[in-house]
Amino acid sequence: MAVEVSVIATSSLGDRSYLASGGQVAIVVDPQRDIDRVLYLAGVKGVRTTHVVETHVHNDYVSGGLELARVTGARYLVAAADEVGFDRVPVSDGDVVPVSDSVRLRVVGTPGHTFHHLSYVLDEATGGGWQPAGVFTGGSLLFGTTGRTDLLGSRHAHDLAHRQHASARRLADLLPDGAQVWPTHGFGSFCSASQADAPDSTIGREKAKNPVLRLAADQFVTETLADLDAYPAYYAHMGVANTAGPAPVDLTPVSRADAAELRERIAAGQWVVDLRHRKAYAASHLAGTVSLGLDGPMSTWLGWLIDWGTPITLLADTPQQVADAQRELVRIGIDRPAAHATGGVEQWAADPAQLRELPMADFPALAAARTGNTPAGLPAPDVILDVRMTNEWKASHIEGAVHIPLPGLPKRLADLPAGTVWVHCGSGYRATAAASLLANGGRTVVVINDKFDQAETAGVAMAHQT
Repeated sequence: MAVEVSVIATSSLGDRSYLASGGQVAIVVDPQRDIDRVLYLAGVKGVRTTHVVETHVHNDYVSGGLELARVTGARYLVAAADEVGFDRVPVSDGDVVPVSDSVRLRVVGTPGHTFHHLSYVLDEATGGGWQPAGVFTGGSLLFGTTGRTDLLGSRHAHDLAHRQHASARRLADLLPDGAQVWPTHGFGSFCSASQADAPDSTIGREKAKNPVLRLAADQFVTETLADLDAYPAYYAHMGVANTAGPAPVDLTPVSRADAAELRERIAAGQWVVDLRHRKAYAASHLAGTVSLGLDGPMSTWLGWLIDWGTPITLLADTPQQVADAQRELVRIGIDRPAAHATGGVEQWAADPAQLRELPMADFPALAAARTGNTPAGLPAPDVILDVRMTNEWKASHIEGAVHIPLPGLPKRLADLPAGTVWVHCGSGYRATAAASLLANGGRTVVVINDKFDQAETAGVAMAHQT
């Protein structure tokens, strides 16, 4: 293949960007906002970025496309039908974009994820003409699924789902079975209707595996819309930022907060986020903080939980962890945390009385507690709280549990019955975040730090979907 396609993964948001290089030039597709990763990769490969392309106005992250084009001098390709607040090269269905003597892009209109969504077929020159190597599909045809169709409002979801079906079929008819499929979403992004079922794919594989290419339009629409779960509240701000034209990022360190300032920020109702692993948080943490460890999708849950614009302070063991968190946050438009602190929990408390522990248990302990044999050192459960998403709950849940998905918990603390709460999710990450919110609200709480698929084996009575 005359062109090499490199993946730039953003696993925390479940997305992929791409750098396609042929000869001395490169195309960048759907770049994230921290463009230094792209610039570094292009430097390693010794290529010059001449084209930056967007498949659509993104709803799950702030794009780095505009800034990358400015820095590199590349042509910035954006759908002509999208009204944006910046100069770009407007492209539409049927356009052919020469990149080099050996590489070109063909623009294919693939509405569905958004109204003006585009895919880009990557052609390479051969002795007999042009041959499609693959297609950048953005939020259209994904690995075993498609992009969700409700991000522009429920009133458009049905229409867009029909368009999504037609767009996927169009790509399948247009391209040979061996053509690679390079989607942006599907690797954990809430922009995907469901999760990717493979690490890579081709048009031929999608014909065999993907429901959008196996089901009739009406059945695909019905099944797709029925399975859609909630998506992050911060998505409401992403399209607005991307349409206006995002500003360059500033990843320089923010000011350091001492123990007194941390207490003031907590007292003022600001978010002070502990980035350490949940087990470290449980062992000892500053009262009033929220656990969102860097080992999980911190930015997704933080952006979903906060009231947009609330000042955020970051706590971590090291400055590098704070820097990593800042990078995660700028991707969703949280540009400058209010402050940070590092060095250990004892330094964050003006008084040892401000430190708190969070009891942890597992599902065998819950099974025992529900038969009256609560393990020593743990308070007996009065309430079992499940903070997983609705589709997870529908598939299977603990008998008698209360269900409040994590994103809704801050505003529904008063809905919980009185007493000690044992809280679980799918693994312990979301449960610890929820437990920190509950403890900050004055509740006695135990985190079930265990995998949910072990609950039934441990003897916990379950209710399954029928």
